[in-house]
Amino acid sequence: MTACEVWFYHLERQGLDQVLPTLLERTLQKGWRALVRANSAERVEHLDGWLWSYRDDSFLPHAADPGGDLADPVVLTLQAGNPNQAEALFLVDGAEAGDLSGFQRCSVLFDGRDDAALQAARDQWRRFREAGVTAAYWRQGEKGWEKVS
Repeated sequence: MTACEVWFYHLERQGLDQVLPTLLERTLQKGWRALVRANSAERVEHLDGWLWSYRDDSFLPHAADPGGDLADPVVLTLQAGNPNQAEALFLVDGAEAGDLSGFQRCSVLFDGRDDAALQAARDQWRRFREAGVTAAYWRQGEKGWEKVS
């Protein structure tokens, strides 16, 4: 099994509501399942509604845990683990990764305009690097995402 890669997405030009659906769509296009882990029930509730309505011509099939259908290709949760056997883990609002075994990729999305979020992402980066995890940093440029490291 391939080790999980960790990609950090520094949100500067667009917020989570604009970036997350696009990344989830790309994940599903790869044939992967996704798990979105947040730090608050309010964020899960917001994303649950948003992913049904973020575009007039589309929606992302998903479930909110607990209580949702964990067979859906995207699951929103507060819990550790991998209840839908996802290949991609998305961490928002400083949520912790926990055990990355079973995941192909972990994406850490953080708001670069929020000092606390920026510091939390730096701390996560340092912990991943100290653990020997392969990590890459992506920044929003004028023409889209630019890989910095």
